[in-house]
Amino acid sequence: MVERITIDHVGHRGDGVSLTTRDAIYVPYTLGGESVEVGHVAGHPDRRKLLAVDVASPERVEPFCPHFGICGGCAIQHWAADPYHAWKRNIVVETLAQAGIDCDVAPLVDAHGAGRRRITLHGRFGTHDVLKVGFSAAGSHDVIPIHRCPILDPALEGALDAAWALAEPLTSKMPVTKPLDIQVTATASGLDVDLRGSGPLPTPLVTALSRVAEQHRLARLTRHGELVLQRLPPTVRMARAEVTLPPGSFLQATVAGEETLAALVAERVGKAKEVLDLFCGVGPFGLRLAEKARVTAYDNDAGAIAALAKAARTPGLKPIKAETRDLFRRPLVPPELRDFDAVVFDPPRQGAQAQALKLAASKVPVVIAVSCNVATFARDARLLIDGGYRIETVVPVDQFRHTPHVELVARFTR
Repeated sequence: MVERITIDHVGHRGDGVSLTTRDAIYVPYTLGGESVEVGHVAGHPDRRKLLAVDVASPERVEPFCPHFGICGGCAIQHWAADPYHAWKRNIVVETLAQAGIDCDVAPLVDAHGAGRRRITLHGRFGTHDVLKVGFSAAGSHDVIPIHRCPILDPALEGALDAAWALAEPLTSKMPVTKPLDIQVTATASGLDVDLRGSGPLPTPLVTALSRVAEQHRLARLTRHGELVLQRLPPTVRMARAEVTLPPGSFLQATVAGEETLAALVAERVGKAKEVLDLFCGVGPFGLRLAEKARVTAYDNDAGAIAALAKAARTPGLKPIKAETRDLFRRPLVPPELRDFDAVVFDPPRQGAQAQALKLAASKVPVVIAVSCNVATFARDARLLIDGGYRIETVVPVDQFRHTPHVELVARFTR
């Protein structure tokens, strides 16, 4: 059944929201003020699929990617830059207000830079034994075949061709219901690829994959972190340090995103001499902060800590003490926090509730929070504020352009 509805505004997840009926209706790829034709989505009474735009918003622009609207990677390519930036900043404003947090929110900082340097592709054989390698479809697990993606960093050139070549021998041996995940990271040494979902690799398959890795000149190929072939150690530069990445390791999505967040953190740390870096990863903040301060770093990823400890030996850096610790189960407690001038914490999307509670009970003069999830940041920030901290201006950062995801950096003081 075809309906005609009017879109009121764009919601926090990037869908247009219609208030025409008693309950809100969500329609992807629409903008506020538009009159659209929509169809029902089976099993989702509050969602509709866009069939046609009858009256377009003056803010609508032509998407630049032919896969937009089919591939689920980007939610917004159809919106002009200025209203898009205002909307993304407003996600932060509204979420903090709902949590009762009153503070200034700076203009959105664009940190897309050259594009994404890290992607996860999916591969599987579909009907009629046709191989598909690409990104998941919008709203489903179907794989949309991709041979080119315009939001990628040029350093990922060749990533899609390599992924197709790796997927062919693997997916032919896998159930059609089980997708292969292919994580590709651009490094200074070339492409670093980690395969997940393939199951154990028999010797002939390892030989075939090694041949593909050589043909595509991959820096390294691993399966669930286990080495298949390495031509060169995959490295990235973080200020003056060179970091050798553990297999499948986390990095900020763009180079510009990492550099922007690190600069904002360093500015807010100021002249602190003893800095604690929690959820430190491979050291994007700690290695830069160590140019001026002594750093103690914790993360639950032993591989990341080992990589950071090795990079910490870079000449010209002050001492970095790096230790493995599960900060969700064993957060640092106030007596362990008392000797630090500043604490930086950058948790995963679920936030750091347990650690925020201990920070709120501490006497640390400066706390800098970095977050990729505004909702969990607001929860953790509320704990710090209730513990006596004052929140300063929050800076939203957009390294996931064309999506509803937004990073932010905030400074808390006693």
